[in-house]
Amino acid sequence: MERFTPVRHLLSLNDVTDEELYAIVDRSHAYARGMVPMNRPLADRVVATYFRTTSTRTRTAFSVGALRLGARLVAYGPGDLQENTGEEAGDTGRILGLMLDALVARTSASAAELRALASWDTMSVVNAMTEDEHPTQAVTDLSAMLTAFGRLGGLRVLYVGEGNNTAAALSLALPRYHGTELHVRTPPGYGLPQSALHRASEYASSHQALIEERHDMEDLPGAVDVVYTTRWQTTGTVKHDPDWMTAFTPFRVDEALMKRYPSATFMHDLPAHRGQEVDADVLDGERSIAFQQAAHKLYGAMGVLEWCLAGLPQASPTATR
Repeated sequence: MERFTPVRHLLSLNDVTDEELYAIVDRSHAYARGMVPMNRPLADRVVATYFRTTSTRTRTAFSVGALRLGARLVAYGPGDLQENTGEEAGDTGRILGLMLDALVARTSASAAELRALASWDTMSVVNAMTEDEHPTQAVTDLSAMLTAFGRLGGLRVLYVGEGNNTAAALSLALPRYHGTELHVRTPPGYGLPQSALHRASEYASSHQALIEERHDMEDLPGAVDVVYTTRWQTTGTVKHDPDWMTAFTPFRVDEALMKRYPSATFMHDLPAHRGQEVDADVLDGERSIAFQQAAHKLYGAMGVLEWCLAGLPQASPTATR
């Protein structure tokens, strides 16, 4: 199977350089703004989606994105592959790589499984969500912020809620932009993975950015541009504390919190549970871009697929850094 670029995977944001991240986000933003001609750069490529757990936005985005870029699409459901009968992930990846150009996989399991699928370097593998990271969500979020604010450098984000795979991805992406601030507030015991927080701190140090994590809602930052939350029950995970909701209640995004930041925009990766992590008046209010953010899933998927399979020009010297 002829390829025109080296095999590229997006398994973790830690695997891409700053310039590669900037290029993917810039391309996603350009698709969102209609600035890229639809010249079908993935014509004659075959992209497969494999979703073992539920997905509305990510699965639709990658399916539609692949088709709009000219690729052909194969879709696998949770019961379709021989992994269910005990075949090792490496063997599955070896076979699929002889036939596919890319596999977009959501397992909600360990990232090690995706790395086994990608180990033969014969097809691109895209992490559409594992238990510890959701890298394509971060691409979506940065693209949406860039569209909303015209820049990423210097943006200040308050993330409230569980330190889940979405939060981990955001922490590995935003601090790579100059002068940004990411304030993470999570209930005790539900913070960011220490490995993600440590790596994010290194990125922040390199880019004169800030990341801080606390487990209370005291001494909140004086000003932020974005208030961000996610649902408290992350797909594919179970909370073992039967009283976990009590710990999470102070971290709800309500009108009182938004009034602290009268110029802030609200973001949510969806799906949302109104009345739990966010009040309906906030999610559906005029300062919310949650549904526009969801539309950026498509543009993020297109940027990722094009980077993996066709390559991208170097990021433009815009105000994003």
